[in-house]
Amino acid sequence: MKTTDEAHEWQSRKSTKQLKSSMKVSTFQREWFKNLKERIRKGEPFAICNADEAEEIFLTMDIPVIVKQWWSAVISAKQLSAYYFNLLDSKGYDLCSYCVLGLACTMDRDPERAPWGGLPKPAVIIGSTDCDAGMRLTEIWAREYDTMLFPIEQTSMTRPYKHWWEKINDHWDTVIEPHRLDLRVEELKSLIRFLEVTTGKVFRMSRFLEVMELINEQESYFRKARDLIAKTVPSPVGLPDQLSNYPPQWQRGTTQGRDLTRMFYEEVRERVEKGEAACPNEKLRLMWLGAGLWTNTSFYQYFEEKYGATFVCSIYLSIAADGYTRKILNNDPLRALASRHVFLGLGDDTWLVKEAKLHGVNGAIQMVGKNCKAYMRAPLTQMAFERAGIPALSIPCDNVDARQWDEEKIRSLVSIFIEERLLS
Repeated sequence: MKTTDEAHEWQSRKSTKQLKSSMKVSTFQREWFKNLKERIRKGEPFAICNADEAEEIFLTMDIPVIVKQWWSAVISAKQLSAYYFNLLDSKGYDLCSYCVLGLACTMDRDPERAPWGGLPKPAVIIGSTDCDAGMRLTEIWAREYDTMLFPIEQTSMTRPYKHWWEKINDHWDTVIEPHRLDLRVEELKSLIRFLEVTTGKVFRMSRFLEVMELINEQESYFRKARDLIAKTVPSPVGLPDQLSNYPPQWQRGTTQGRDLTRMFYEEVRERVEKGEAACPNEKLRLMWLGAGLWTNTSFYQYFEEKYGATFVCSIYLSIAADGYTRKILNNDPLRALASRHVFLGLGDDTWLVKEAKLHGVNGAIQMVGKNCKAYMRAPLTQMAFERAGIPALSIPCDNVDARQWDEEKIRSLVSIFIEERLLS
């Protein structure tokens, strides 16, 4: 085990990015962030929504959008999470940490403390009934802003189609129940009408088709990169570079997002051809389940140096590869988008085990916040991995709540797991 001094040194160390594309994405994100801030400052209407909720609609209508989980990551990166969570505790709120930080920032009403000086009033906040706590959160947040809430009904499939990943991209119409698609399409049409009336922006189907086709092209590069990483030993790319190249997914449907993802794939391919590895001394391959440690990716590289244990996959690149592409059928891109909203695949343990086996992992590490609905599924996910012969470790903590993250303790837990279950 590392000494306490060595552990503290690792906590302050930044991860080492090996890909040029990682730096390119970082630069692009800063410029995108700056441009978005300027557009909002000039008075353009903008929206707040959940990840993978209605971003394509907003992009088509040229409406700036903030994804609340991304905003939480920004707040966390500024070392503000502990203050904001304590603020929420004082007000009696106990909601999902990953989703609630933006609300806390708004409630604080202190632009001097908030990132960018805080967000101005949005034109609309989107809320979905797929999570009771999430819906309540958006209701409270809309009230705090004194703005409009647009609720979307839960339409997700409850029983995944067996081996859905083999058909979902091109034959989603045979995987997903038609009545769920019908409902989601009507809700998207209602959202479009609402936005046209409240913002004055116009939705053009021809533009929307372009957005959807660009997404399909972008996801094809994610899939090619995932496949190369999965089959190459030692892995050409570790999790820090994978996570650093995922943000273009939040700009999916744009030429910039597509081009950045293509650059990522081409660089992965080049590393495979040259025999370059994230950890040349790779002895173990690990999977990371749950939200990524966006602001602390050196955590993953600690185990490369200590054990030759490379985190080769996570839900991010895997779901981009398997879940997002939707072939446009019957010239109806809106129904294609609805199919992804109805079923993305993230909650399917069978798919997670499939990805673990595809990447040849020796073990899986699962991190779930105690006040997230996914926490209730954590024991079932761990059982699914163990039944498949893949040792799994569950860590009850949150990636954006600094009060829960004891890095020295968590590194110790993972080290014990590696030593006692993977190396013994």
